[in-house]
Amino acid sequence: GRVTTTGTVSALVTVQVGAQVSGRLQSLNADFNSKVTKGQVLAKLDPSLFEAQVSMAAANEKAALAGLTRAQAQDKDAQRKLARAKVLADQKLVPLADLEGAQAEVEVAQANIQSAEASLAQARAARQQSQVNLAYTTITSPIDGTVVSRAVDVGQTVAASLQAPTLFTIAENLSKMQVDTNVSEADVGKLSDGMQASFSVDAFPNRVFKGVIRQIRYAPQVVQNVVTYDAVIDVANDELLLRPGMTANVSFIYARSDDALRVPNAALRFRPDAELMRKVSKPEPGKRLLWVLDGETPTPVPVTLGLSDGTVTVVQGDVSDGALVITDRQSGGDAPRPPTGLGGSSPGGGMRRAF
Repeated sequence: GRVTTTGTVSALVTVQVGAQVSGRLQSLNADFNSKVTKGQVLAKLDPSLFEAQVSMAAANEKAALAGLTRAQAQDKDAQRKLARAKVLADQKLVPLADLEGAQAEVEVAQANIQSAEASLAQARAARQQSQVNLAYTTITSPIDGTVVSRAVDVGQTVAASLQAPTLFTIAENLSKMQVDTNVSEADVGKLSDGMQASFSVDAFPNRVFKGVIRQIRYAPQVVQNVVTYDAVIDVANDELLLRPGMTANVSFIYARSDDALRVPNAALRFRPDAELMRKVSKPEPGKRLLWVLDGETPTPVPVTLGLSDGTVTVVQGDVSDGALVITDRQSGGDAPRPPTGLGGSSPGGGMRRAF
């Protein structure tokens, strides 16, 4: 038994490389089909604006640090005043209100220190963020792979306000590919993980590629009320013949019968005229009548049906290899049409050979 379908060839891992910040593209260091390594510089955005932001943030951080130093100095001064006020208060030389005022000044100075520390932390975070944004102007490859797409040119302005724009698409390893197929819901139950698959592509019509089903995904794909499921096939591509996006004509063999006798399905549908059928006894349950040409006489032979691929069916019965089986009759009578030949010595028209 065989299931046939179509699918699309793709790389196992494909990464879209984008820009985290907006800016004008200053240089490109990779192009279509470029081999890249992890961390390699692919492109650079104009860093002028981000360098200015880093300088401004660094200045703000210094100002915040100076504010903290000033608050700490004021706290020390308030602490000294409080100490003097306590000595004088113990000697009854100053009123209690002066001591309470000195204590309040210390508390205010300590609050100012906390405020200055918070401002310094904010300024330091802003400076770190500006440095990160500056680093984002250098776009590097996240993986080792091959550039399969480049979407920008030098001088182009990229905007990353809502989402990161895609600059490059990188395939991690083109020597290992996968095929995503659309298997109908009627056939998906016949397939299982680990099953062998074969396919061809239009670029190499005489080449048969082999693969193995990695998984059959549960998520349905509904197109015009037709439900299909994605059977993912792993394929070795050591010769790099397969390219992403190719259409694959896939075949899964879910049942196999070796050294079996096959007949065309049309022979199983053939029925003679009613008069001849009345002379023939009905076959046993589970069997079908196959009409074989014995000389010039159509002879019914009960057979048991086996596997079928929709075109031919495996049969078991008193039929020999090469026997002429009737598939049709002439429009004006019951005699089979004369053979026209099919595949060398095999007759056609109203008869086919069992094979």
